[in-house]
Amino acid sequence: MSGEVFLNGQYVPYAEARIPVEDRGFLFGDGVYEVVKIYRGRPFRLREHLARLQRSAREILLELPDVDWEGVVDRLVRGGGLADRDATVYIEVSRGSGPRAHHFPPAGTPPTVLALAREFPGVPPEYRERGAAAITHPDLRWARCDIKSVNLLPNVLAKEKAVRAGAYEAILVRDGVAIEGSSSNFFAVLDGAVVTHPEGPHILSGITRAVVLGLARDLGYRVVEAPIRVSDLGRASELFVTSTTAEVMPIVSVDGNPVGAGRPGPVAASLLEAFMRLV
Repeated sequence: MSGEVFLNGQYVPYAEARIPVEDRGFLFGDGVYEVVKIYRGRPFRLREHLARLQRSAREILLELPDVDWEGVVDRLVRGGGLADRDATVYIEVSRGSGPRAHHFPPAGTPPTVLALAREFPGVPPEYRERGAAAITHPDLRWARCDIKSVNLLPNVLAKEKAVRAGAYEAILVRDGVAIEGSSSNFFAVLDGAVVTHPEGPHILSGITRAVVLGLARDLGYRVVEAPIRVSDLGRASELFVTSTTAEVMPIVSVDGNPVGAGRPGPVAASLLEAFMRLV
């Protein structure tokens, strides 16, 4: 990767960016993050992402510095030659650096603030045309999944298991309920309704999730926010996941079993079409 990154209030070349070895994000996963999608140079729902970053920081008692994030995103995108392309901007704020100790560092310790932009090649066309496969996996995450923390090891392990199985996503299961994907929110079409797990500590309140729920209502679908039991997956006419980078991704098989007709369905297709018109 070339270009600049935003690090602790300065723009520095990517190859020269340095973070202390005792940064708490590195040692403890003591930090929060966001990923913002850039469509042809324009950030999508940046304010909502920043509001969620603020909420996540508040929940872990981390005070965010005052940063002109709109200006940062604009400079990284334009300075990186991405003004006419699709990209992502990654933002992370950790609790800063200090001698390794589990308790917080002394008051006044400055946080570590990082942002970088990358070109995003897009979702492989075959996923849109044929749909994607998923597996189920036990939800081994902590009890505050609503905080977008950099503590992602359970998600990483679940996603790797999916990749090794030739699947796109791992659907995380807790107490017989399909909660969400390892890096996405999870939806089912059951009895004609668009169903997804309600907000709460067990899911991340996705920005794309909220957009898709609004689009589903606009299109006249009945929307239900309720737990989706694994035992109900077999009778779902469609399954799909949503995320910043996947947008709306149809899931056509779970653990090798076909979903509905085994191909992308009309609900996911109409939601994706509406989403792409919006962006």
